[in-house]
Amino acid sequence: MAINNENSFDIDGDSISLEELISTFKQSKIDNKSSDKGTQKRAEEKALKPYQAELIKLQKHIEETNQKMIILFEGRDAAGKGGTIRRVTRYMDEKHYRIVALGKPTDEQKTQWFYQKYIQHFPKAGEIVLFDRSWYNRAMVESVFNFCSKKEYADFMKGVKGFEKDLTRQGMVLVKLYYSVTKDEQASRFDRRKTDPLRQWKLSEIDMQAQERWDDFTNSKYNMLKLTNSHNAPWTVIRSDNKQKARLESLKVILNAVNYENRDTTLNYALSQDIVISGAREIEIMDAQRANSGKFIG
Repeated sequence: MAINNENSFDIDGDSISLEELISTFKQSKIDNKSSDKGTQKRAEEKALKPYQAELIKLQKHIEETNQKMIILFEGRDAAGKGGTIRRVTRYMDEKHYRIVALGKPTDEQKTQWFYQKYIQHFPKAGEIVLFDRSWYNRAMVESVFNFCSKKEYADFMKGVKGFEKDLTRQGMVLVKLYYSVTKDEQASRFDRRKTDPLRQWKLSEIDMQAQERWDDFTNSKYNMLKLTNSHNAPWTVIRSDNKQKARLESLKVILNAVNYENRDTTLNYALSQDIVISGAREIEIMDAQRANSGKFIG
């Protein structure tokens, strides 16, 4: 390479400006970074596949034994619920599972028994239903934004344990997952939604207020766990700042909920204590946070 002048270089007989060299170098770094991310993403998705294969066995077992299974996905906005649901169901038989994501109640539904709009979507024998947000909307979003009255909220908090006890007593397999994301990570994901045209549809008016109402949601989370965690229907909290780890551990939690046949015993089903926290343990952690600093961290 020969230097023609301060701003131009001769490379293999071609004159290239300094600006072009800098631009080429920067683009090369971007391409390499993008390639590294793509390789990492493929490796992460590949790591899920053995557990997704186990979910097919679980689903077949539910079908053959005529069991019914409900999985609740709760948590703050942008906590990773939707992405996890997609990984859970990716290879399942569509005939034997459903994803239920309900909007705000209609005027007619407001006059009905609160659980009625959910019960109509419950699984039949041999089926799995995944609720992308559930009746616990009343404990979180509805209470924070005053979409329900204080009496409606209180009635729900008093009655939901009995409702779920009846479900499990009658043989329903009920898994309750709460996805816990930090405030900074939630803000980062919201910023990405604002700028990414493929994700902008995910950003709602309530999402825009989620950061401002962070403490309100944290208090609601604590009350929900404190009052609705039970032996029959315990909460499992998933730390979801790292989406891939959260997805993998979620698959393990679901697989561990059912004693299905032909389980691959060579796989590791042990749960990561850094990612998966029992509802009872999360309450203890939040109690300690409040005792030490006077408030919950999140």
